[in-house]
Amino acid sequence: MLQAIIDFSLRNRFLVLLGTLALVLAGVYAVRTIPLDAIPDLSDTQVIIYTEWSGQAPQIIQDQVTYPISTKMLSVPHAKVVRGYSFYGFSFVYVIFDDGTDPYWARSRVLEYLSALGGQLPAGVAPTLGPDATGVGWAFMYTLHSKDRSLAELRSMQDWYLKYQLSSVDGVAEVASVGGFVKQYQVSVDPLKLRAYGLSLSDVAETVKASNGEVGGRSVEMAEKEFIIRVRGYVNDVADLRKVALGVNKNGTPILLGEVANVQLGPDMRRGIAESNGEGETVGGIVVARYGANARQVIQDVKARLDQAMKGLPPDVGYTIAYDRSALIERAVETLEGKLVEESLVVAVVCLLFLLHFRSALVAIIILPIAVLTALAVMNAQGISSNIMSLGGIAIAIGAMVDAVIIMIENAHKHLEREGGKRPHWDIIRDASIEVGPTLFYSLLVITVSFIPVFTLQAQEGRLFKPLAFTKTYSMAAAALLSITLAPVLMGYFIRGRILPEARNPVNRLLIWLYHPVIDFVIRFRWAVIVAAGVLVAWVFLPWNALVVSRLPDGPLREATTSMSPLFPFQNLGSEFMPPLNEGDLLYMPTTFPGISPTKAREVLQQTDRIIKTFPEVENVFGKVGRAETATDPAPFDMIETTIRLKDERDWPAVDIHDDAGRVIAEPVAIAVGAIDRAMERVAARLGDRVDIGASGTGYGHVVVGQADIQGFDGLHGHRLALGGHDDRRGVRRDAAVSAGGWRRG
Repeated sequence: MLQAIIDFSLRNRFLVLLGTLALVLAGVYAVRTIPLDAIPDLSDTQVIIYTEWSGQAPQIIQDQVTYPISTKMLSVPHAKVVRGYSFYGFSFVYVIFDDGTDPYWARSRVLEYLSALGGQLPAGVAPTLGPDATGVGWAFMYTLHSKDRSLAELRSMQDWYLKYQLSSVDGVAEVASVGGFVKQYQVSVDPLKLRAYGLSLSDVAETVKASNGEVGGRSVEMAEKEFIIRVRGYVNDVADLRKVALGVNKNGTPILLGEVANVQLGPDMRRGIAESNGEGETVGGIVVARYGANARQVIQDVKARLDQAMKGLPPDVGYTIAYDRSALIERAVETLEGKLVEESLVVAVVCLLFLLHFRSALVAIIILPIAVLTALAVMNAQGISSNIMSLGGIAIAIGAMVDAVIIMIENAHKHLEREGGKRPHWDIIRDASIEVGPTLFYSLLVITVSFIPVFTLQAQEGRLFKPLAFTKTYSMAAAALLSITLAPVLMGYFIRGRILPEARNPVNRLLIWLYHPVIDFVIRFRWAVIVAAGVLVAWVFLPWNALVVSRLPDGPLREATTSMSPLFPFQNLGSEFMPPLNEGDLLYMPTTFPGISPTKAREVLQQTDRIIKTFPEVENVFGKVGRAETATDPAPFDMIETTIRLKDERDWPAVDIHDDAGRVIAEPVAIAVGAIDRAMERVAARLGDRVDIGASGTGYGHVVVGQADIQGFDGLHGHRLALGGHDDRRGVRRDAAVSAGGWRRG
């Protein structure tokens, strides 16, 4: 069958070229439209149920809200885990679904079961679903600033203008507000006056509620014109509220609300505070990207819409970007794209050196990008984003993708050397392709199916490595298909003219001179070579510690065998679940004592932000204590999150990263992180705690600076700069962490 495909391709060259053009156009379209992200989304399919019940204690929330919802969600199809959390005034229930469950199908099932709760929840309590986003949906954050506006005014602009403007951007699941003050009417009742007038607190509450509304009536015809009757009763200011009549006294005089209560404007109770650069409180917005959206495109559209929306606000109101993931995405993807181009150029150079025929090398050079574009087209159709893992699969496959084509070209050269001019050119190309084409096709298929075990991975490891396996498989499959369709056609067009025999190629002659003696030796002493190879494999993979060291008693013999452990390589290799990735931003996450007051939390937040901002490597500091107004943020008030945006390393001051012997002891990033650590240690000392600082990671070597043990940072993948301390007076543990800014709760 493969011989028939090769013969069909050579007889229908126009159709093959036309099909190739279609593949190229599909690949170009995929390059322009494929979603871009830094890493694959490792989040489980989950639905968040958020329920607010203002003023209620966590135990009441747990008993009357969280527990009924959690027990009901246990019967949702394909739900594997249900987690409930109860806080003061609100409840979170997380429903985690099996891998592969469609998120929108999961949301519809959760809504269906929520509707069946009926009267099991308290009156007035209405559960809502969180945004259709994942745990890494926090893609963009900004802050508002103005010298002439109060925090309440800025919060109103965020809630009633910017929030709706940005929510309309395609791909945005939610825009959450944080910080500032939510304006509300506050009625402080005097109980003595209520008693004097014979009123109760419930009378006041019901009357105020009933007085804020509007009633429609019929129409009245006057002077040949119809007038619609309505009663306008909405409260527009404090004066309107003070004039609300609660009843009448003995003389028939109305009792006004202002006579029994103090009515004023004030802030709502808040569970989140935002701060910027240590300069004071601010108002922020968090843009949550929708599940499966192109994060980079969403961020670009949000920034464009934000610039446009700011024109509708007063001139003194501006905004500052607090976090922008697009920079990470662009750096990660550009790095992989650059390496792909470099690999392609190396392959082209190698083809030219070994073939010494430019037009023959063009066959491999042309097929390589076409195979890559074909793989990208399939990726786009399947919904796989372009990230470091999916592009890494293509990078792994590039070397093997052109093997078959190069062998076919060399075989065509041999045939032309023997039969050139004696037979028609296309017949020679056909015989050369059919001779080795099927064998090479099957060899590429063997490489293609080698990644099948990766597809059996489940959960996070599957979501991480399957994109790599998919793209590697697609690339090799595309190369195999092109090797029996397009390659023979291009060989017929390009392999013409004077072809240098292999024996006259200086590169080939040198390599033949080198490897012939080696081959003669291993064939002559084949059993010795096999035994040596077996010994080498056993030495590399021998678990010396598990087989020998662990079985010996303590003593000189055990110490001697332990000293030999470094001689066995495999057991000394480290392991890493995710590849190292320096995002360029930090997320400083300390936790305070439970029950800290908002005033003290704000003070600690501002102090830490002010100190962090003093470092020349820091561009912007955005601190948040408590939670934002979103179901994706269940942070309590004793949890601080400070997003630190670092400047480009080219703008950092020069630092000495060498020891006395001239060895590099740390990268500049580790030096900057260590300096921030020591500053945070001084802050903790002011708060009365002794803090020991340590950091772990794989990206930046190892350096000891004072009490700080810095091993780099890679917080996007779980390596966190940990702050831990113990208060000897109270015996209470304090913990904090610094990590890259890409991690978000889900």
